[in-house]
Amino acid sequence: MVESARPESDALWWRSAVIYQVYPRSFSDHDGDGLGDIPGLIAKLDYLADLGVDAVWVSPFYSSPLHDGGYDVTDYRSIDERLGTMADVHTLIDQAHARGIRVLMDIVPNHTSSQHEWFQELLVSEPHSPAWDRYLVRAGQGESGCLPPNNWRSVFHGEAWTQLTLADGSPSGSWYLHLFDSTQPDLDWTNAEVIEEFHDILRFWFDVGIDGFRIDVAHGLVKAVGLPDTDSPADLQDDTMIDERRTPYWDQDGVHEIYRGWRAIADSYDEPRIFCGEAWVESAERLARYLHPNELHTSFNFEYLKAGWDGPRMREVIDQTIATHASVGAPPTWVLSNHDVIRHRTRLAPGYETGSPDLERGLRRARAATAFTLALPGSAYLYQGEELGLPEAALPDEDRQDPAWLRSGGTDGFRDGCRVPLPWAGAEASYGFGPGPRSWLPQPEEWAGLSVAVQEGDESSTLELYRRLLSARRSEPAMGEGSLDWIGELASEPSLLGLRRSAPDGSGVDVILNLGDQIARIPSTLGTNMLVQSGDEVAILAEDPTAAAHLVIGPETCVWLRTAPAHEA
Repeated sequence: MVESARPESDALWWRSAVIYQVYPRSFSDHDGDGLGDIPGLIAKLDYLADLGVDAVWVSPFYSSPLHDGGYDVTDYRSIDERLGTMADVHTLIDQAHARGIRVLMDIVPNHTSSQHEWFQELLVSEPHSPAWDRYLVRAGQGESGCLPPNNWRSVFHGEAWTQLTLADGSPSGSWYLHLFDSTQPDLDWTNAEVIEEFHDILRFWFDVGIDGFRIDVAHGLVKAVGLPDTDSPADLQDDTMIDERRTPYWDQDGVHEIYRGWRAIADSYDEPRIFCGEAWVESAERLARYLHPNELHTSFNFEYLKAGWDGPRMREVIDQTIATHASVGAPPTWVLSNHDVIRHRTRLAPGYETGSPDLERGLRRARAATAFTLALPGSAYLYQGEELGLPEAALPDEDRQDPAWLRSGGTDGFRDGCRVPLPWAGAEASYGFGPGPRSWLPQPEEWAGLSVAVQEGDESSTLELYRRLLSARRSEPAMGEGSLDWIGELASEPSLLGLRRSAPDGSGVDVILNLGDQIARIPSTLGTNMLVQSGDEVAILAEDPTAAAHLVIGPETCVWLRTAPAHEA
């Protein structure tokens, strides 16, 4: 085991970091059982270091029955034996830190697994005992409590309540809340024991050596007093996933007191630990409330992810995000894909909405969108496999495991497609995912041509583009948290977005995104030193020796151009 050594101390590293999300069951399988694991992740740390990321966020690897991909936790202080051991986690942290990579974990505070010892204790306890008070259990309505306590719906379809069955097998007049699957009962965050338990869980993992947490369903912990019915017709529909509507169960003001308590714990360490929230809220202003200096450090910006391939909307979201975050002193956090959404190569492709995505153009757009996103101020998250240009995988119905698929009767629940195990080497069994031939979700045949082994060293590949982008982002003084100005002469072109990042020494980087399907010709008052380009159809030209250079940029392409300090111009 490498001696533990934290990366070079920088208390503000998180403000401009690039963080890579690992969904461990699908990243790398070390033992050949078809399921990715922690030793497999350890074996690929050099790959992540070569990619150029600052940190890795690992989705849950706690003990879990896997009814919801590990987000149903039975023990927050133990490791799923299929994924490894606590010793493996120590090795992961030590080896990552030795490579200058910080480690973030997922924490799931809204609910536990129904197999958690607390819920199992509830099932054999007398009604209204202290064991019941840890969860949101309420008396049913109607005769003998045969109807749910209110009209809330589950994110995964159907009612958000399940009637409790007593130890003798008889139904009770009480129901428990589960905003997700029925195997994921919601905790009651007005209960002091729940609050103290999670304080202890935070300290446990911080003492192990992790650098922070991503908080699952960060906006959902507190419910409105009295658990009133929702009166919005939209809330009574079977929605596909969480959205931004403020409801009696999302984005309640009391959640901020919880995070103030968490932040005090994080700040008590010599090198403060950090939090990133998954908060789906109705406005940028509501999101900023989570980011006060005594609450969360960062939170995902889902409005940007949803902006799609729409220049005016992208600019609107960027401006609004930067302004609202600045009002509380927080950096923006950008993301295009994660384990809950359709991969952005597919989602951005023309024809996606009608079910016939043009994946070649989708890849071109995805590369350009990534290049543009990585040029924005603040931090950025990458999702495993996007650096390979992976599209969403189409799966046979019988292979799907998303609980929303099961609860909706096969009409919703398509998260499995972005969780298919990665291809590492196309000619090998399971495309190098593991030493055995199996993977827990089937991999598409065409992924053989997208493997790491195929792309490595090919300068035209998406993998090598990501490496160039992350290298330039790290080396250019204007990148990171510096200023952003829109390039005025491009403002009237709806198919073009142009921004300028500036450094204190006067140097900078001009970033141009052509969202159109035609070549764009841009007069160059811009930089002329090409740093990175997402596509091949780019040139800097001068028609004659006395003429100013101009830029030709191909369709659906993004470029980075270095500008010299004024004294060198």
